[in-house]
This record gives sequence, C-alpha cells and structure tokens, in this order.
Amino acid sequence: MTMKRYILTGTPGAGKTAILRCLATLGYATVEEAATAVIADAQACGDAEPWTRPSFIDKIVALQRRRQMRSIVAAPPVQFFDRSPICTHALSTYVGHPISSALSTEIERITREQIYDRRVFFIRNLGFCEQTEARRISFEDSLTFERLHEQTYRAFGYQLIDIPAGPLSERVTTIRTVIFQHADI
Repeated sequence: MTMKRYILTGTPGAGKTAILRCLATLGYATVEEAATAVIADAQACGDAEPWTRPSFIDKIVALQRRRQMRSIVAAPPVQFFDRSPICTHALSTYVGHPISSALSTEIERITREQIYDRRVFFIRNLGFCEQTEARRISFEDSLTFERLHEQTYRAFGYQLIDIPAGPLSERVTTIRTVIFQHADI
C-alpha cells in the first residue's frame, strides 16, 4: 500500500481549513497549516506582524517539516496537508523576503523524496476574503496571492486540480472523487 500525501492550496480565506476539517471528520489524516500557527504564537508573544521578519519563513518551514515527519508515524494510506513548502515559497516571494537556504533545502528534500503527490488541490477563492488576526489581506491582494501560488506550483512541476467555489460538501466530494479515480493504494 502506497501512502498518498495531498496538498490543499489556494488563496487565503478560500476554505482550505474547512475542507481539511471535513476530510478529518470522514476519517482522513490531516495536517493543519503552519503559517497560521506561527503567526498565532508570535502574536501571543506580542509580535503583531511576524511576517515582516525574514525569520518568519524559516519558522514556517521548520514547523511544516516537523508536522510532515510526524505524519509518517501513523502512515495512513491518504493524508491531506493544508499548504506545503511550495506555498511557503510563494509566501516568501509575496512578502518580499529572499528564498532562504532552509526553504530551498526543504523544497529539494520534498522533491527528491517525492513527499507529496504531484496532483495538488487548488481551492479557488469564494469571491471574498474575511480578515482575521492572522489573515490581514484584502480580497484584491488575495487574488494576486492566488495567482502567485498558481505560478509557483506550476513552476515546480505540480498539476493543479481546480476545486471551484461552492458548497463545502461539493468541494469535498470533488476531492474524494479525484483521489478514488487515481487510487493506487
């Protein structure tokens, strides 16, 4: 049996977390987004805008790697990840930080070890973007970020599977249909 690790990506506020949590209720192994956790931790320590520091990217990379390595222990046949180091590359570019050696090394590792399935679920925007403490991006800027994610994943050779805006249940059904169609587990 082969383990499949699928990435959910897309613009902030597109519903990735809701989809991930729904997949978890259906029994799939899931891994939450790292950037949100890094932001929440920094804000709890009094840093209102941690994304302004270059170290922010390396903290995300380190947490993504720890979570991905922990996911190996249970070794379920299918896992879903809310974002990946490829998203962190897009984020680093978006906020204007140079691509760090830690990020480059992690992208080389996930590529060499074929950690993630090359088919990535691209969760399309919902036509709005609600701001939160961790998500301070306008809808217009989120669309720019969405295009950057698309370009970045394609540049790294991933195939994007569009998950259009719609009811949560339809989006989850589309994802499940794709994984069943490509099941070699």
